[in-house]
Amino acid sequence: MKIHLLRHATLVITSGNHTILVDPMLSPAQAMEPIANAGNQLRIPMVELPLSSMELQTLLGKIDAVLVTHTHRDHWDSSAQSLLPKHLPILCQPEDQGVFEQAGFSTVLPIEQQRNWQGLQIFRTGGQHGSGELRKKMGPVSGFVLAAAGEPSLYIAGDTIWCPEVEQALKHFSPNIVVLNAGAASYITGGGPITMNEDDVCQVSRALPQAQVIAVHMEVVNHCLLTRANLRARIEAEGLEKQVLIPHDGEAIGF
Repeated sequence: MKIHLLRHATLVITSGNHTILVDPMLSPAQAMEPIANAGNQLRIPMVELPLSSMELQTLLGKIDAVLVTHTHRDHWDSSAQSLLPKHLPILCQPEDQGVFEQAGFSTVLPIEQQRNWQGLQIFRTGGQHGSGELRKKMGPVSGFVLAAAGEPSLYIAGDTIWCPEVEQALKHFSPNIVVLNAGAASYITGGGPITMNEDDVCQVSRALPQAQVIAVHMEVVNHCLLTRANLRARIEAEGLEKQVLIPHDGEAIGF
Protein backbone atom coordinates (compact mmCIF):
# COMPACT_ATOMS: atom_id res chain seq x y z
CA MET A 1 0.00 0.00 0.00
CA LYS A 2 1.08 3.54 -0.72
CA ILE A 3 -0.46 6.70 0.71
CA HIS A 4 0.44 9.85 -1.21
CA LEU A 5 -0.59 13.12 0.44
CA LEU A 6 -1.21 15.78 -2.17
CA ARG A 7 -2.46 18.55 0.11
CA HIS A 8 -4.86 18.99 3.06
CA ALA A 9 -7.06 15.84 3.05
CA THR A 10 -6.46 14.99 -0.61
CA LEU A 11 -4.79 11.59 -0.80
CA VAL A 12 -3.99 9.03 -3.45
CA ILE A 13 -4.30 5.53 -2.02
CA THR A 14 -2.71 2.68 -3.95
CA SER A 15 -3.85 -0.69 -2.62
CA GLY A 16 -3.33 -3.81 -4.69
CA ASN A 17 -4.69 -3.06 -8.15
CA HIS A 18 -6.71 -0.05 -7.01
CA THR A 19 -5.79 3.63 -7.11
CA ILE A 20 -8.27 5.75 -5.16
CA LEU A 21 -8.38 9.53 -4.91
CA VAL A 22 -9.64 10.74 -1.53
CA ASP A 23 -11.32 14.10 -0.81
CA PRO A 24 -10.10 15.98 -3.88
CA MET A 25 -9.59 19.71 -3.49
CA LEU A 26 -7.86 20.46 -6.79
CA SER A 27 -8.19 24.25 -7.08
CA PRO A 28 -5.09 26.39 -7.63
CA ALA A 29 -3.78 28.36 -4.65
CA GLN A 30 -6.04 31.23 -3.54
CA ALA A 31 -8.80 30.27 -5.99
CA MET A 32 -11.49 30.20 -3.30
CA GLU A 33 -12.80 32.64 -0.73
CA PRO A 34 -11.48 32.11 2.81
CA ILE A 35 -13.46 30.14 5.36
CA ALA A 36 -15.52 32.80 7.11
CA ASN A 37 -15.28 33.60 10.81
CA ALA A 38 -11.73 32.26 11.02
CA GLY A 39 -9.95 35.37 12.26
CA ASN A 40 -8.06 35.94 9.01
CA GLN A 41 -8.82 36.57 5.34
CA LEU A 42 -6.35 34.17 3.73
CA ARG A 43 -7.79 32.78 0.53
CA ILE A 44 -7.76 29.02 0.09
CA PRO A 45 -6.06 26.78 -0.72
CA MET A 46 -3.17 28.66 0.87
CA VAL A 47 -0.60 26.58 -1.05
CA GLU A 48 -0.45 25.08 -4.54
CA LEU A 49 -0.85 21.42 -5.30
CA PRO A 50 2.60 19.75 -5.46
CA LEU A 51 1.89 18.84 -9.09
CA SER A 52 2.00 20.67 -12.39
CA SER A 53 -1.17 20.78 -14.49
CA MET A 54 0.25 18.09 -16.74
CA GLU A 55 1.23 15.90 -13.78
CA LEU A 56 -2.25 16.31 -12.31
CA GLN A 57 -3.90 15.27 -15.58
CA THR A 58 -1.62 12.22 -15.75
CA LEU A 59 -2.52 11.29 -12.19
CA LEU A 60 -6.24 11.67 -12.77
CA GLY A 61 -5.94 9.34 -15.73
CA LYS A 62 -4.74 6.59 -13.37
CA ILE A 63 -7.56 6.93 -10.82
CA ASP A 64 -9.96 3.99 -10.50
CA ALA A 65 -12.39 5.60 -8.04
CA VAL A 66 -12.91 8.64 -5.85
CA LEU A 67 -13.74 8.44 -2.14
CA VAL A 68 -15.34 11.55 -0.64
CA THR A 69 -15.90 11.67 3.12
CA HIS A 70 -18.22 14.71 2.82
CA THR A 71 -18.76 17.55 0.39
CA HIS A 72 -17.46 20.63 2.20
CA ARG A 73 -15.47 22.61 -0.37
CA ASP A 74 -12.09 21.76 1.16
CA HIS A 75 -12.83 18.08 0.42
CA TRP A 76 -14.78 18.39 -2.83
CA ASP A 77 -14.36 21.60 -4.80
CA SER A 78 -15.48 22.92 -8.17
CA SER A 79 -12.15 22.00 -9.76
CA ALA A 80 -12.56 18.37 -8.72
CA GLN A 81 -16.08 18.37 -10.10
CA SER A 82 -14.94 19.70 -13.46
CA LEU A 83 -11.63 17.83 -13.83
CA LEU A 84 -12.68 14.33 -12.82
CA PRO A 85 -14.12 12.13 -15.59
CA LYS A 86 -17.85 11.66 -15.04
CA HIS A 87 -17.62 7.88 -15.44
CA LEU A 88 -15.36 7.46 -12.40
CA PRO A 89 -17.04 5.64 -9.50
CA ILE A 90 -17.74 7.96 -6.58
CA LEU A 91 -17.76 6.28 -3.16
CA CYS A 92 -19.54 8.45 -0.61
CA GLN A 93 -21.84 8.72 2.37
CA PRO A 94 -25.54 8.29 1.48
CA GLU A 95 -26.33 11.91 2.36
CA ASP A 96 -24.14 13.13 -0.51
CA GLN A 97 -25.36 10.83 -3.29
CA GLY A 98 -27.53 13.52 -4.87
CA VAL A 99 -24.68 16.03 -4.98
CA PHE A 100 -22.64 13.80 -7.27
CA GLU A 101 -25.56 12.68 -9.40
CA GLN A 102 -26.61 16.28 -9.98
CA ALA A 103 -23.01 17.03 -11.01
CA GLY A 104 -23.30 14.43 -13.75
CA PHE A 105 -21.37 11.50 -12.29
CA SER A 106 -22.84 8.29 -13.63
CA THR A 107 -21.56 5.76 -11.08
CA VAL A 108 -22.29 6.98 -7.56
CA LEU A 109 -21.90 4.28 -4.93
CA PRO A 110 -23.24 5.36 -1.52
CA ILE A 111 -22.02 3.30 1.40
CA GLU A 112 -24.64 2.84 4.09
CA GLN A 113 -22.61 0.45 6.21
CA GLN A 114 -20.43 -1.71 3.99
CA ARG A 115 -19.73 -2.30 0.30
CA ASN A 116 -17.48 -4.69 -1.61
CA TRP A 117 -16.03 -2.81 -4.56
CA GLN A 118 -13.84 -4.88 -6.88
CA GLY A 119 -12.51 -6.99 -4.01
CA LEU A 120 -11.98 -4.02 -1.72
CA GLN A 121 -14.10 -4.08 1.43
CA ILE A 122 -15.22 -0.56 2.39
CA PHE A 123 -16.88 0.12 5.73
CA ARG A 124 -18.41 3.46 6.73
CA THR A 125 -17.76 4.80 10.22
CA GLY A 126 -19.24 7.68 12.18
CA GLY A 127 -17.70 10.88 13.47
CA GLN A 128 -18.43 14.26 15.00
CA HIS A 129 -17.45 17.34 12.98
CA GLY A 130 -17.34 19.47 16.13
CA SER A 131 -19.47 19.43 19.25
CA GLY A 132 -22.77 20.86 20.45
CA GLU A 133 -24.66 23.22 18.18
CA LEU A 134 -21.62 23.66 15.95
CA ARG A 135 -21.67 19.96 15.13
CA LYS A 136 -25.26 20.27 13.92
CA LYS A 137 -24.36 23.17 11.65
CA MET A 138 -21.43 21.29 10.12
CA GLY A 139 -23.69 18.48 8.93
CA PRO A 140 -23.05 14.75 8.54
CA VAL A 141 -19.55 13.41 7.99
CA SER A 142 -18.18 9.89 7.64
CA GLY A 143 -14.99 7.95 7.93
CA PHE A 144 -14.14 4.84 5.95
CA VAL A 145 -12.17 1.66 6.56
CA LEU A 146 -10.59 0.01 3.52
CA ALA A 147 -9.57 -3.65 3.69
CA ALA A 148 -8.24 -5.93 0.94
CA ALA A 149 -6.63 -9.35 1.11
CA GLY A 150 -2.89 -9.12 1.51
CA GLU A 151 -2.93 -5.38 2.22
CA PRO A 152 -2.84 -3.37 5.47
CA SER A 153 -6.25 -2.17 6.64
CA LEU A 154 -6.68 1.59 6.45
CA TYR A 155 -9.01 3.82 8.49
CA ILE A 156 -9.61 7.29 7.07
CA ALA A 157 -11.31 9.02 9.99
CA GLY A 158 -12.52 12.06 8.03
CA ASP A 159 -13.41 15.42 9.55
CA THR A 160 -14.03 14.49 13.16
CA ILE A 161 -12.82 15.15 16.65
CA TRP A 162 -12.04 12.39 19.15
CA CYS A 163 -15.44 10.96 20.01
CA PRO A 164 -17.16 7.64 20.83
CA GLU A 165 -17.65 6.90 17.13
CA VAL A 166 -13.89 7.09 16.47
CA GLU A 167 -13.11 5.06 19.57
CA GLN A 168 -15.60 2.41 18.46
CA ALA A 169 -14.11 2.25 14.96
CA LEU A 170 -10.63 1.72 16.38
CA LYS A 171 -11.84 -1.07 18.66
CA HIS A 172 -14.03 -2.80 16.07
CA PHE A 173 -11.70 -2.70 13.05
CA SER A 174 -8.27 -2.46 14.72
CA PRO A 175 -6.83 -0.91 11.54
CA ASN A 176 -3.15 -1.13 10.70
CA ILE A 177 -3.04 2.48 9.45
CA VAL A 178 -5.08 5.46 10.66
CA VAL A 179 -5.26 8.74 8.74
CA LEU A 180 -6.40 11.66 10.91
CA ASN A 181 -7.59 15.06 9.74
CA ALA A 182 -5.78 17.29 12.21
CA GLY A 183 -5.37 21.07 11.98
CA ALA A 184 -7.73 21.84 14.88
CA ALA A 185 -10.01 23.72 12.48
CA SER A 186 -11.84 26.37 14.52
CA TYR A 187 -13.94 29.53 14.35
CA ILE A 188 -13.35 32.73 16.31
CA THR A 189 -16.88 32.58 17.71
CA GLY A 190 -15.86 29.48 19.60
CA GLY A 191 -17.49 26.11 19.95
CA GLY A 192 -14.23 24.19 20.00
CA PRO A 193 -12.28 22.52 17.21
CA ILE A 194 -14.15 20.72 14.43
CA THR A 195 -11.17 18.55 13.43
CA MET A 196 -8.55 16.89 15.57
CA ASN A 197 -6.19 18.89 17.76
CA GLU A 198 -3.01 17.71 19.49
CA ASP A 199 -4.94 16.05 22.32
CA ASP A 200 -7.13 14.13 19.88
CA VAL A 201 -4.18 12.82 17.87
CA CYS A 202 -2.59 11.61 21.08
CA GLN A 203 -5.87 10.00 22.19
CA VAL A 204 -6.13 8.02 18.97
CA SER A 205 -2.49 6.96 19.16
CA ARG A 206 -2.80 5.68 22.71
CA ALA A 207 -6.14 3.97 21.99
CA LEU A 208 -4.49 1.81 19.31
CA PRO A 209 -0.74 1.81 19.96
CA GLN A 210 -0.01 -0.86 17.34
CA ALA A 211 -1.39 1.30 14.51
CA GLN A 212 0.61 3.63 12.30
CA VAL A 213 -1.01 7.06 12.56
CA ILE A 214 -0.73 9.63 9.76
CA ALA A 215 -1.78 13.22 10.53
CA VAL A 216 -2.83 15.42 7.60
CA HIS A 217 -5.21 18.40 7.02
CA MET A 218 -2.80 21.18 8.04
CA GLU A 219 -1.43 24.47 6.66
CA VAL A 220 -3.74 24.65 3.63
CA VAL A 221 -7.08 26.09 4.81
CA ASN A 222 -7.27 29.30 6.80
CA HIS A 223 -9.25 28.05 9.81
CA CYS A 224 -6.86 25.14 10.49
CA LEU A 225 -4.76 26.66 13.24
CA LEU A 226 -2.63 23.67 14.30
CA THR A 227 0.64 23.59 12.38
CA ARG A 228 2.82 20.62 11.60
CA ALA A 229 5.59 22.05 13.79
CA ASN A 230 3.32 22.42 16.80
CA LEU A 231 1.84 18.95 16.38
CA ARG A 232 5.30 17.46 15.93
CA ALA A 233 6.51 19.13 19.14
CA ARG A 234 3.58 17.67 21.08
CA ILE A 235 4.03 14.22 19.56
CA GLU A 236 7.72 14.22 20.48
CA ALA A 237 6.92 15.39 24.01
CA GLU A 238 4.53 12.45 24.36
CA GLY A 239 7.07 9.96 22.99
CA LEU A 240 4.86 9.14 20.00
CA GLU A 241 7.15 10.24 17.18
CA LYS A 242 7.64 6.68 15.87
CA GLN A 243 3.92 6.01 15.78
CA VAL A 244 2.70 9.30 14.31
CA LEU A 245 3.84 10.44 10.87
CA ILE A 246 3.26 14.03 9.73
CA PRO A 247 3.89 14.06 5.97
CA HIS A 248 4.64 17.13 3.91
CA ASP A 249 2.52 18.04 0.91
CA GLY A 250 3.51 15.76 -1.95
CA GLU A 251 5.05 13.11 0.32
CA ALA A 252 4.29 9.42 -0.33
CA ILE A 253 4.47 6.76 2.38
CA GLY A 254 4.78 3.08 1.55
CA PHE A 255 3.70 0.13 3.67
